[in-house]
Amino acid sequence: MMYKILLSKLREAVVSVAPVAVIVLIISLTPAANLTGTEIAAFSISAVALIIGIALFNLGADLAMTPMGEYMGSGLTKSKKIWLLVAVCFVMGLLITIAEPDLTVLANQVKDIMPGGEAAGRMLLIVTVGVGVGIFLVVAVLKILFHRDLSMLIMFFYLMLFAVCAVMAEQGKFELIPLSFDSGGVTTGPITVPFIMALGVGIAATVGGRNANENSFGLVALCSVGPIIAVMVLCLASQGDLASYDTSIYDISHILTAQGFAEVVGGKFKDVAIALAMIAVFFVILQITVLKLPKKKLIQIAIGIAYTYFGLVIFLTAVEAGFMPIGFKIGEELASFSQPLLVVFAFILGLVVVLAEPAVHVLNKQVEEITGGGVKKAEMMIALSVAVGISICLSVIRMIYGFSILYYLIPGYLISLGLSFFVPKIYTAIAFDSGGVASGPLTSSFILPLVIGACEAASGNANIYSLAFGVVAMVAMTPLITIQLLGFKAVTASKVREKITLRRILAADDEQIIYFK
Repeated sequence: MMYKILLSKLREAVVSVAPVAVIVLIISLTPAANLTGTEIAAFSISAVALIIGIALFNLGADLAMTPMGEYMGSGLTKSKKIWLLVAVCFVMGLLITIAEPDLTVLANQVKDIMPGGEAAGRMLLIVTVGVGVGIFLVVAVLKILFHRDLSMLIMFFYLMLFAVCAVMAEQGKFELIPLSFDSGGVTTGPITVPFIMALGVGIAATVGGRNANENSFGLVALCSVGPIIAVMVLCLASQGDLASYDTSIYDISHILTAQGFAEVVGGKFKDVAIALAMIAVFFVILQITVLKLPKKKLIQIAIGIAYTYFGLVIFLTAVEAGFMPIGFKIGEELASFSQPLLVVFAFILGLVVVLAEPAVHVLNKQVEEITGGGVKKAEMMIALSVAVGISICLSVIRMIYGFSILYYLIPGYLISLGLSFFVPKIYTAIAFDSGGVASGPLTSSFILPLVIGACEAASGNANIYSLAFGVVAMVAMTPLITIQLLGFKAVTASKVREKITLRRILAADDEQIIYFK
């Protein structure tokens, strides 16, 4: 049985990664991107490893992360101890975020400018983001328990976010605003999303009420806001030279040696082990004190954590060994060859890259189940693909012409928040969750390096922080508009059908009406 499930996950992973890999290999064989045979081979091997890693991780998420979230959500809610639920949600939000692979990828790319620098700066950024997630996960859970309106909360916290953004601009930290917004996008990745969404389902099902389905969504949306605010506060104390960016992390040569590869793999084994061990230990404590799940379920979760562990190690190794350096070089080559071609390539890549995000498939499946088929997985995927394609295309255009990301973000969030007044609340909740989910590991490990490489070639190294960063934020924002437009379309179509039906009833001939005596 497990063998068949694993084969199914492998097929899903192939469908996810193959389009991205094929597009990259095609462009690498043209004069637009001059890659060596060694680089093409490294990317191809990394793509195969990425497929295996995603398959193992997805199986682990189904067996461990999702059940853990549901059991904790329902079990802690049934205990009727709000203080315990709040404390556990904060700690789990922190620990799950520390284990998040795409946050680790981003932190490795900006650790030099964080207070403490290098390893200390990297960990400080990760913990800061974790605290932001923990606090806002508590806010999201309290929203469900006390039946508060998601749209109002989102509006309030985005007003707070842009207020802190204004303080950053006033303090001369304008270049770090894109990085701050990126932090919110990378937080909600393949580990965080299954757990948080399952936690929401467990709590909403236990609390019940007529808005149980709506309350199942929105946790990811709120947990995407917290890290942005937290990192903005951290960036006010940042140090380092923003006028230069260290691109040596995209050098593939050190990974191609046996010693370099062993160091990368060894580091991944250690980092993932520490992160998942903290989650496992905390869950064991909850199992002993509160949950008391049967042995069969615990064995399933333990097996799932093992699959998650090896999946993440393989995934992160493939990312660092092949996808980051090749993404950087292709961006550099395309920007030097033809900037219009770079824009077209960015759009096409955006259309397919969302397929490779594991968390997207988790969200789409849950949306179809919760809405009873009202929102199809295919509709969600098309809307997300178009949104991500547009967002990456717009990010490249911004990088080429050198204007502030706020010219995109402010109108974008105004439109998305405005749409929330015209669509059912469940669509707003799904849309804001989709924004966080769409910006997963490949966005931070392949798309971001690609734009950084293009920026260095087109605008110079000094502009990377202000012009290249922000692509993750754009990927997180555009689905807010497209998914709500999907909801608006569904509502409009429903009203049109109702009017047509009513018109037919009113226009019916009285002789066709059968009267019963």
